[in-house]
Amino acid sequence: MSKEIIDELFEVIRDRKTNRKEKSYVCSLYDKGHDKILEKIIEEAGEVVIASKNRENKQIIYESADLLFHLLVMLSYHDLTPDDIFKELQSRRK
Repeated sequence: MSKEIIDELFEVIRDRKTNRKEKSYVCSLYDKGHDKILEKIIEEAGEVVIASKNRENKQIIYESADLLFHLLVMLSYHDLTPDDIFKELQSRRK
């Protein structure tokens, strides 16, 4: 299930890149450009760190989901896919 939800979410994100939808958060990120996407990744990473520091498991999960979402947007921006990351992780297994 975990890979399936990532694939499903990524397809929606990638679709927004070419099929613009009014009031779409993903479209608004693409419109604001690369720097805004990177800014959101930094923001969400910081929130994950704070949640972890505070040992707030529910918040760690919530903020990690936000971070993962924004990473997927960044991957799509560069025409990369989650499978590219999975392949890299697989190559690191010894």
